[in-house]
Amino acid sequence: MNTMQCIILVAGEGKRLRPLTENIPKALVPVNGKALLDHIVERIPNAVEELIIVTGYLEDKVKEHCGAEYFGRKVTYVSQPEPKGTGHALWLCKDLIKGRFLFLFGDDIHGADDLARVSSFDRGMLVLQTDTPERFGIVTKHPDGTMADFIEKPEHPPSNLASTGVFVLDQHIFEFEPVIETNGEFYHTDMTREYAKKYPIAVVEQQLWIPIGYPEDIKKAEAILGAKDIDSAGGL
Repeated sequence: MNTMQCIILVAGEGKRLRPLTENIPKALVPVNGKALLDHIVERIPNAVEELIIVTGYLEDKVKEHCGAEYFGRKVTYVSQPEPKGTGHALWLCKDLIKGRFLFLFGDDIHGADDLARVSSFDRGMLVLQTDTPERFGIVTKHPDGTMADFIEKPEHPPSNLASTGVFVLDQHIFEFEPVIETNGEFYHTDMTREYAKKYPIAVVEQQLWIPIGYPEDIKKAEAILGAKDIDSAGGL
């Protein structure tokens, strides 16, 4: 596998996790005695040699925690001072990206095997089947297994495959500028949907996804991570 970069978004305030995030950023909330971001990065494939961390809320604490090298990888920081969405955060990294890269959020833990599998494709994304598709970004597939469409929280879901926020993309994503949404935020969903029309994205079903959105999710995560065979645990 060729070397890659990895963009991790950690700029958000983590309002749903309050009071845990009143004094520390969401990515540094402790799970089983170590920062959530530690759990995320230690599962990233060895092919990733540089982390590009997009910071915002309490960003100095993130920089202090990660430093210039984090889990043996060089770290480059990009600041997103205003919460303008995931597409805006991705666009801020435009001049740093050299080729293929992993793109993920700093508040979800994924199985190491799943991250390795999706990284084996030229371009890919992780999904998981859900019983509540109206709550997620939902993906449909072409017959060859690549992404056909990607719709945020659809009223009438066309499938039950939820995007879990992990993508393998390349520099061509920046051919597609993010489109402004009604709430003033730019989403990567729009960019990715257009990109996939020209550069097919393999849809890869994963085994382990532990999203951390609310304080009660911490205990759930600790229970799953404490299990003997964590990659056999489910998600959603």
